[in-house]
Amino acid sequence: MGYTIAQKIIKEHLVSGEMKVGNDIGLRIDQTLTQDATGTMAYIEYEAMGIPRVKTEKSVAYIDHNTLQTGFENADDHRFIQSVCKKHGIYFSRPGNGICHQVHLERFGKPGKTLIGSDSHTPTGGGIGMLAIGAGGLDVAVAMGGGAYYITMPKMVRVNLTGKLSPWVSAKDIILAVLRVMSVKGGVGKIVEYGGEGVKTLTVPERATITNMGAELGATTSVFPSDETTREFLKAQGREEDYTELSADADAVYDEVIEINLSELEPLAACPHSPDNIKTIKELEGKTVDQVCIGSCTNSSYLDLMRVAYILKGKKVADNVSLAIAPGSKQVFNMLALNGALGDMIAAGARILESACGPCIGMGQSPNSKGVSLRTFNRNFEGRSGTADGQIYLVSPETAAVSALKGVFTDPRCLGDAADIELPEKFLINDNMVIAPAPVEEMDSVEILRGPNIKEYPETSPLTDTIEASCSLKVGDNITTDHIMPAGAKILPLRSNIPKISEHCFTVCDKEFPARAKALGKSIIVGGENYGQGSSREHAALAPLYLGVKAVLVKSFARIHKSNLINAGILPLTFTDAEDYDKIKLGDMLELPNVKEEIANASVITVVNKTTGDTIKAECELSDRTRAIIIAGGLLDYTKENS
Repeated sequence: MGYTIAQKIIKEHLVSGEMKVGNDIGLRIDQTLTQDATGTMAYIEYEAMGIPRVKTEKSVAYIDHNTLQTGFENADDHRFIQSVCKKHGIYFSRPGNGICHQVHLERFGKPGKTLIGSDSHTPTGGGIGMLAIGAGGLDVAVAMGGGAYYITMPKMVRVNLTGKLSPWVSAKDIILAVLRVMSVKGGVGKIVEYGGEGVKTLTVPERATITNMGAELGATTSVFPSDETTREFLKAQGREEDYTELSADADAVYDEVIEINLSELEPLAACPHSPDNIKTIKELEGKTVDQVCIGSCTNSSYLDLMRVAYILKGKKVADNVSLAIAPGSKQVFNMLALNGALGDMIAAGARILESACGPCIGMGQSPNSKGVSLRTFNRNFEGRSGTADGQIYLVSPETAAVSALKGVFTDPRCLGDAADIELPEKFLINDNMVIAPAPVEEMDSVEILRGPNIKEYPETSPLTDTIEASCSLKVGDNITTDHIMPAGAKILPLRSNIPKISEHCFTVCDKEFPARAKALGKSIIVGGENYGQGSSREHAALAPLYLGVKAVLVKSFARIHKSNLINAGILPLTFTDAEDYDKIKLGDMLELPNVKEEIANASVITVVNKTTGDTIKAECELSDRTRAIIIAGGLLDYTKENS
């Protein structure tokens, strides 16, 4: 039996465990990336491990999230990260150089290599055949220190692409079609691999759009073959020596196969408030649009924005629409400026933003109240835009651009013949905004620069024999990390200050939660299906840790958030019987009478509702390693004990 692409990379990097679905496996990590919203805490964690120099082939820190500097906090964090990078052997991508996933694809990613990043959209690297996985900051810190990255061996899903996209139908429409089939939780415990004749019709940036939004499926990662198209992209980036051919064996076996005929696709939109709430643009056509935002790590490539410029050239944005465009990298921005495309966008009335995440994570450009905003981004969770009642739709750059001109949802196929735009044979290469670390002989003299907003990792403690705590919060299905730990211009600058950011924890759901949890001292959260979907932000575990949350009892977890809870030493429990969810109310006193023993013996966990007298059974699915992490009080404590 042959291997899939992902299985080949896993086999090459396997350091522990067996490649059987459901087994705990450890992988050697070649590259890491961080961004500034998660990076400060990741580097605080790295420092705590006491390892002087990173042991990866390449680690890069990007400044792309917290670039709006309305106070000292973000600038201090950037300075701290830069000094850590210089001292510990990490490359530093300065603010303005671009979005981590776009820049990493352009300048650092290599087919066949492993990459983990403290951002859930790290799977963008799958567009050039990397095994690229989003992870919590502490997992990234451990990998930088030379430790393995552990995952549950996933199932393999093949998405078989046939045919060819029609004019003005794009890669964004492909991944929206996959989301329509699989849903936001259909990829949990799976790697999505793309194959078929249709793959040859897609450029690397188009492939990267698709793997980027694989995060919205809940998938471990997504990956494309590395083929001649990949070689040409790397050659154009001056990196042909990084090319490795990589494809699935003809007799590879997949757990699931999905067929997508590209010729049959039409322009699509993800409607509020979920990436899998899919409708055709034809169904929405004529609906008034208030705002259009083009960019993000999903759709800010040279190819995307050249198509946008083609549509906008010589025309004017509708009076009722605010159009904002953010190129994904300095490379893209500079090339658009030099070839005149940027001028075409500006002349049409576009507001040009810096090369950063910006509106995608609520950092500016919030729409008007109840405003309809078309965005080429990857998430449209309620409130994520910064406007609580904003109506956010996810669309392709082509749909976004033509709708900005018309002022209403418009099918881009009305434009007729497709734009004849190809990738350049050679990209403009200038890495002067990537700062190399200090040489080994100089690293000891480098000073780490800390601002007053940078606080220590929250205090942890080993698992106790018994837990007795109130239910401090009860929530429903599909709770996202944006619900747990909101983003936005007001809150993101607090990412390096857990005590302060915890004041905003779960306030989207219950404004009283932070004060209630802190007053209780210790508590348990109860939730529904797919708890913790969305971003990789470990703050969604660290803030509850600081507030005294000892366990989270839900119907099911999203992968990264469950891992982050384990790393923080918070028990991730699932109901054995989902109907038991109804047996717990806010304020009920819960007891886990023999929890340490039950965890140690991999037993069913007993939860006694002392308020009602009900006894509830819960599962705590852990490997031997994660069981030891929980008992130790979290990954940091475990790493110190075992180093």
